[in-house]
Amino acid sequence: MIAWSAIAAELDAQGYAVVPGLMSRDQCLSVAALYPGDQHFRKRVDMVRHGYGRGAYGYLSYPLPDAVADLRTALYPPLAGIANRWNEAMGLAAHYPAGHADFLEICHAAGQTRPTPLILRYGPGDYNRLHQDLYGEHVFPLQAAILLSRPGEDFTGGEFVLTEQRPRMQSRAEVVPLTQGDTVIFAVHDRPYRGLRGVSRANLRHGVSRLRSGERLTLGIIFHDAA
Repeated sequence: MIAWSAIAAELDAQGYAVVPGLMSRDQCLSVAALYPGDQHFRKRVDMVRHGYGRGAYGYLSYPLPDAVADLRTALYPPLAGIANRWNEAMGLAAHYPAGHADFLEICHAAGQTRPTPLILRYGPGDYNRLHQDLYGEHVFPLQAAILLSRPGEDFTGGEFVLTEQRPRMQSRAEVVPLTQGDTVIFAVHDRPYRGLRGVSRANLRHGVSRLRSGERLTLGIIFHDAA
């Protein structure tokens, strides 16, 4: 069971929170085994070709595999409450419905109909540049990444990295240690923080440092669909 009050407190304080062992080893291996088969994906992306870094990923197609669809549906409602509280604090009008299906209806009505959950693969020397996953007008402000591989055994290097930029300050970097099955939940772009002049917005980006050896697979859960 996820301790959502603790997760909310970490998200408020740092812009990210880790849920240890959300997926079992068998579940991780099952999802990782989807990656080689094209039948599960609507699109493959070579990161070098697009200047995103080095490595590759594939966007899963609808209908999503049960394990991915169930996780996306289950994580959304408590995160929607946090997202609505954040938007209120930052003076943003967007309000997210309690159910994920209702939010997807909003996305699809705006032409954002392409599913965004993805599996990423990194090999030796691969990395992911700092970025934000936006994809259209409607953006859910939190997302999740689940590490499917074992650090120190399946791969070395390849740390999950976040940077936060606050107004009139230099960026702060954070390396987030994960083990197989751990989930990191983090801000897609902006989050509120309380400074000396009241509530302001911090801008976040995320990426993956260079892999030293082996193979690293990750499941990414993005809650808005793409245009």
